[in-house]
Amino acid sequence: MKKSGFTSLRRGAKHIDLIWFSEIQWDFLSTRKQRLLARFPAEWRILFIEPFAVGRPSHWLPVKRGRVTVVTVPFLKNIPPGKPQLFDNPLIRWFVTLAGRTVAVFWCRMLSFSSTNRIIGLSNIYWGGTASAMRCRVRFYDANDDHLGFTPGQPWLRDSMRRYVEKADLIFSVSTLLLDKLSPRPEQRCVELGNGVEFEHFAKPRAEAPSQLSPLPRPLLGYAGAMDWLDADLVAAVAKAWPEYSIVLIGPAYAGDWVERHAALLGLPNVHWVGKVAYDELPAWVQRFDLALMPLERSELKRASNPNKLYEYAAAGVPILAIDYCDAVRNASEVAHVAVTPDEFVRLVPEALSDRRKAERQAFARAHSWDALADAMVRELRDAMQRRWA
Repeated sequence: MKKSGFTSLRRGAKHIDLIWFSEIQWDFLSTRKQRLLARFPAEWRILFIEPFAVGRPSHWLPVKRGRVTVVTVPFLKNIPPGKPQLFDNPLIRWFVTLAGRTVAVFWCRMLSFSSTNRIIGLSNIYWGGTASAMRCRVRFYDANDDHLGFTPGQPWLRDSMRRYVEKADLIFSVSTLLLDKLSPRPEQRCVELGNGVEFEHFAKPRAEAPSQLSPLPRPLLGYAGAMDWLDADLVAAVAKAWPEYSIVLIGPAYAGDWVERHAALLGLPNVHWVGKVAYDELPAWVQRFDLALMPLERSELKRASNPNKLYEYAAAGVPILAIDYCDAVRNASEVAHVAVTPDEFVRLVPEALSDRRKAERQAFARAHSWDALADAMVRELRDAMQRRWA
C-alpha cells in the first residue's frame, strides 16, 4: 500500500504533501505564495487550490507549475460588489461551499493528496470552515495581508477565519501589527516571515534601457507597483514641486475607474504612466530610476503590509524615498529615506537623490531574498510536523 506524508518520509519514502488554499490565482499575479512554493525542496508535493475569478482563465484540469500542481475550484476570493451581498444568503453560501468542497476533495483523491499526514495551508479565508474540518498532520495560516480588511466584514466570514486560525498549529505573518489582529493563543507558534525579493533578478545589471525612458528628462523618479494603492495627491505634489523631473509610474490599475478618478494626476506634463510591465523586464526599468518612490496611501490595510517593492528597489541598488506607512518601511530607514509627512516627502527628494548607499541597500535586500524566506518556512513546517508527531 502506498504511503505518503511525513509518516512515509520518516520511513525512507520521497515526499511531504502540502495543500495550499489560495486567494490568488497562480498565473494572475506573482505573489509571496508562488515565490515561496517554487523554492520548496524536491521532496515536497504541493497542491495549489486557486479560486475561480470572473473574466480570468481558470485551470479546471490540473496543470503543473514547476513542482507545484495548480487547480481551480469553484470558490470565490471575495464577495461580488453591491447589495445584497451574494454570500450573505446562507442557502447560496451553503451551495457554493458544498460545490467547492466536493471538487476539492475530488482532486485531492485523484492527485493522491488525501493522506491525513498532509499539511494544510490557508490564505483564502473563504475556505476557513472547510479547511479547518479537513484532517491533516499540521495546519498553518499565512497572514500575508489583512484579509478581513478587503471585505465588508460579514460575521460569517469573520467566523470562517476564526475557526481556521484557532485550529492552526502555526501562523506566519508579514508584520507584527497583522499578527496582533489575529489574537493567537499563547501555545500557537507564530513566525514573522515578511516578503522578499528575487535578488539576482533585480541586482544583475541590465544593459539595455527601455526605449520609453530615453526621451524623458532626468532625473527619473519612478514607482513600480499597483496604481490602486498609490497616494495620487502625494505624487501630484512631487510632480508640481519638481516640474523639471520626470515621474514614471509603472504598474497596472485594477480598479476600472482608476484612470478617470486620477485624470488630473495623469494630465501633469511630467507624469508618465507606463502601465503593466512584464516581471522579466521590470529590473531594466527600476535600475534606470534615479530615485525609487514609495508614495503609498496610509490606510489601515497598508499599515499591516510588507511591500515587495521595498526589497526590489533595494536589490536594484537605487536610492529610495518612502512615506512612513508601515513597519517594514520604518525598519528600512538605514538604507532608505523615510518621510513622516507628505510635506517632508516632497522636501526630501533632492537629498534622497544624492544617496550613494548602494552596497548597503543590496546587502539589506539579500537578507530578504525569497531563498532565505523559503528555507525559513520549510524549516518551521518540518519542525511543526516533528512536534505533532511527538
